[in-house]
Amino acid sequence: MTAVIAANPHKDKIPDVPWWAGNARFADLSGKLLGAHVAHAGLITLWAGAFTLFEVSRYTRDVPVFEQGFILLPHLASLGIGVEAGSGAIDTYPYFVIGVLHLISSAVLGAGGIYHALLGPDVLPQNRTFSGFFGYDWKDADKMTNILGIHLILLGLGAWLLVAKALFWGGLFDASTNAVRVVAHPTLNPLTIFGYLFGASGSQGMAAVDNLEDLVGGHIWVGLLCIGGGIWHSLTKPFPWAKRVLIYSGEAYLSYSLGALSYMGFLAAYFVSVNTTAYPEVFYGPAGLLETETGVVTARGWLATFHFVLAVLFLFGHLWHAIRARGEASGFDFKTGSMVAPYGGNPEAGNLSTIVNRSDATLTFLRNLPIYRSGISPISRGLEIGMAHGYFLVGPFAVLNPVRETEAANVVGLMSAIALLAILTVAMSSYGTVTFSKNESQGSAVAAATVPAIPIALQSRDGWSQFVGGFLIGGVGGAIFAYLLLDRLSAVLMLMQNGL
Repeated sequence: MTAVIAANPHKDKIPDVPWWAGNARFADLSGKLLGAHVAHAGLITLWAGAFTLFEVSRYTRDVPVFEQGFILLPHLASLGIGVEAGSGAIDTYPYFVIGVLHLISSAVLGAGGIYHALLGPDVLPQNRTFSGFFGYDWKDADKMTNILGIHLILLGLGAWLLVAKALFWGGLFDASTNAVRVVAHPTLNPLTIFGYLFGASGSQGMAAVDNLEDLVGGHIWVGLLCIGGGIWHSLTKPFPWAKRVLIYSGEAYLSYSLGALSYMGFLAAYFVSVNTTAYPEVFYGPAGLLETETGVVTARGWLATFHFVLAVLFLFGHLWHAIRARGEASGFDFKTGSMVAPYGGNPEAGNLSTIVNRSDATLTFLRNLPIYRSGISPISRGLEIGMAHGYFLVGPFAVLNPVRETEAANVVGLMSAIALLAILTVAMSSYGTVTFSKNESQGSAVAAATVPAIPIALQSRDGWSQFVGGFLIGGVGGAIFAYLLLDRLSAVLMLMQNGL
């Protein structure tokens, strides 16, 4: 691929990154990126076929499936393929056929990947032709939404394939009867299906499902939601708030995808650890058993461990690429290491712009703090801020004061917190007296890129006075509440234990 890149007519679109950056070199070459994706699909299919045949060659009938270190055969057996009636033994011939079909498919995909990488156009056209349908621009929010819709539709069809297998193509393996059966009456009641999300069937949530009817019914609903969401995204355009909040770039989409994969990985690791309906014990081992007494890692142990490890890696990848995407959108140059710049390019502004304080997440968090949040009065702001400060000041004073080992420790902590609150109140009141005029606000609220605007109601002496008074009252109240909790901690713990 290096030779191809060296003579590429779109060389200006290839970033100056090392070879190990992978597909980052093709971020702006949609044709080459398509080739990479098709080739990756071929590699995945090749692995699936080759590893299926490897597990078939290692299968021993006299040893339980879950003790043989398999990860693919248990999945195929759970789908009701090759399972001998009334036993945990399996017939490996269907698995051999499946493995060979995957190898053939991998050859086709590999050829497609090589074609698009070497012979196909570097950049796919964006017109009404067949190939133009696959062309795109990262910054085209409408096209990206359309692509999202197509992916959701494909995911929904995938969920319905399992439903079709359960209803029409031989059924699924039922752990309760140790046999394969057709699921003729899947659960369609939305209260039952979505009740799993809210713990209606137990604290394990979705992993509490214990029958095939609910399992298949859940896939029906998931497929319906995915296809419905896919059609919605294909026919609509992003809302204005989505265009403001989301970053539209290749690296941003990568971060979104990695975040979703991480979530799914953690969920899958938990699900496979505790559920015995989707993951029958005869094929995966007893629930929660990751390793047998003889030191053999069960199929359940392999799956749970690797899903968790990969989920952690994907999570860090999501954070890394999200920071890069957000930083580049804010004008930061990662190549030069320039991560801090004067706000507005003016070094005399007294403010610095960084990835953290210029991000939408940070600004949204700050706007919802009591001092900035709109729609509340000055005294309410003071009460809320004061209660938080008073509540958290008592603890450090109580455990660090000179008489902390005596019965008076909590009282001293309370009095110290109130004294500090009084000092803060005097200082804040003095600030308001010398800063604001008697009744008129000092100008209008001006939005900044890194700090939300101070409410106009606080920019007068009267408004600031109300704020300071609320701070003192709220602070003393919060401190007293914290003192009562500390002084009656044993009683509070007893009440909590009795309640549980």
